[in-house]
Amino acid sequence: MVSPFNSPMESGLRALTILVEAFPMCLDLEYLVFFDYLTVHSGDIEGGPESLHAPLPMRSGELTVRRKLIERGLLLMMSRNLASRVASNEGFAYVATDSASAFLEMLSSQYILNLRDRSKWVVSTFGSFTPDQIYAQERQLFRSWTNQFQPLSGSTSRFS
Repeated sequence: MVSPFNSPMESGLRALTILVEAFPMCLDLEYLVFFDYLTVHSGDIEGGPESLHAPLPMRSGELTVRRKLIERGLLLMMSRNLASRVASNEGFAYVATDSASAFLEMLSSQYILNLRDRSKWVVSTFGSFTPDQIYAQERQLFRSWTNQFQPLSGSTSRFS
């Protein structure tokens, strides 16, 4: 039995929901990786909706493995004519095809509906961010994660 967790299907569906919400805008892989993270961990942003996935303590590492997963998912979506790769002077970007929205409309599980809501929130909140603003937001998240693992002042730790 193949697990759907972290599969090309799972990451491809998440990327596709983001691309549909961003349409007709094209998104490069850096934006997709960050938007994918924010879609499932929206609660990491102050004022954001509840996260779809549990707030695991070491989730900062997800950004490093997420890129390859999303690439594989995008290849699957492109093989089904649900997404396209677009070349530009800046490199490659991705866009939803005309059939992507209709495909997602056929999926009706609560998770997919929540995923679409979070994708809409991410694109409306961060879609106009420049690459510098995206990097600044990432750094802010990393600082937040790092602070979670700092010892409290005055406490001792056997790992210090």
